Amino acid sequence: MAPQQPASLRTFTIIWLGQVVSTIGTYMTNFAISLWVWQLTTSATALTLVAFFSQILRIPTTLFAGIIVDRFNRKNLMILGDTIAAISNCALLALYLTNHLQIWHLYFTGAINGCFQQIQNLAYEASLTQIVPKRHYARATSMGSVVHYGPVILAPAFAGSLYPLIGLTGILLIDLLSFLVAIVTLYTIVIPQPPQTDVEQTSANLLTDITFGFRYLFTNESLRIFLLAISLFWFAHDFAESVGEAMILARSNSNPTALASISAAAGISGVMAAIIFSICPGIKPRIYGVLLGFIGAGASKTIFGLGRNLSIWVPAQFCSSLNFPLMNSSETAIWLAKIPPNLQGRVFAAKSLMSQLMSSFATLIAGFLADKVLEPATILKGGIFGSGKGTGIAFVYVMGAVCMLLVGLLGFAIPSLRNIEKILLDHDS
Repeated sequence: MAPQQPASLRTFTIIWLGQVVSTIGTYMTNFAISLWVWQLTTSATALTLVAFFSQILRIPTTLFAGIIVDRFNRKNLMILGDTIAAISNCALLALYLTNHLQIWHLYFTGAINGCFQQIQNLAYEASLTQIVPKRHYARATSMGSVVHYGPVILAPAFAGSLYPLIGLTGILLIDLLSFLVAIVTLYTIVIPQPPQTDVEQTSANLLTDITFGFRYLFTNESLRIFLLAISLFWFAHDFAESVGEAMILARSNSNPTALASISAAAGISGVMAAIIFSICPGIKPRIYGVLLGFIGAGASKTIFGLGRNLSIWVPAQFCSSLNFPLMNSSETAIWLAKIPPNLQGRVFAAKSLMSQLMSSFATLIAGFLADKVLEPATILKGGIFGSGKGTGIAFVYVMGAVCMLLVGLLGFAIPSLRNIEKILLDHDS
């Protein structure tokens, strides 16, 4: 076995730079595709189905992804995820150039990409303990937030200005180049593999392996409640966010500038918060950072859903996005510190599967509820949600946002969750 390199931020930073470039390209494509779907259908359900199908294969994949990540080379799995995404983009480009691109193609490629992206994300998350010193867990996670929020600033601006000049063809080509950058940066670094115990190396019971992560989590009360709180929060979040773009487009007369402005506000806020928490140690105990993030995001998104123009949407989105780097870095630091590296693939797969099941269900019902039930309802007209197109969609959004807020407030009232770090420390001792 090759000697393992000492953990440092250098390897992480190289991966991070490649993923920033790749994500900018992907977000440019997603922005252009969202406009294309809305202009074609003006349907919240169509947009939510794009998100739903990107999740559909993640669920069965996650059953085996943890085993795969704990058994195979994690660097190669990350490269595979980027490669599959690049091939999918090539397929979409060919269909578009031949005037054959249809919405179901987006559903299909989204499902395939989601399958391999799930393995890639787990491989990345489980590699952090091997490439980042323990004292930098929260900092590395905050830097990881920039991979999301940085492109949120740049991608809509780039896509909005370049789309009239180069069209969807040019956007897809830029995305392909960005995947190449990510793949090349991964090839240049070494990601050590965690040592395996004899039991793990000789385990032949597939069912035992598949259920290991759930058994590990559910036998510990604090971890079980922690997982439930996170899953409920993301259920509420994705319930709201799956109709977010449709709400904005419906209430802004399909104005792409409104969508881009809100995305830019989210990105600027997220990058600011990520930089702050990359430098500062963050809130301790970490669980307070998680729960305060839940509360702050829920309150901000409630105001966002009640707004009807950019004067409310932009500041509300800015305030909302401030919370996610704090919340994500705090949550990840707890998981990384308490789950042994050689078990992280299967344990993280279990928590991911739980969140995906909740998220997929939320995404599936939100669009239908908005389009078929609440949007046509007259009882909502003229109230705090205003009137006209998008009223029912806004009601769905606010329902999810209020639930996010409640999860955070209730979390402080549950001792086994509020004191999770002390309880786990005592358990480890």
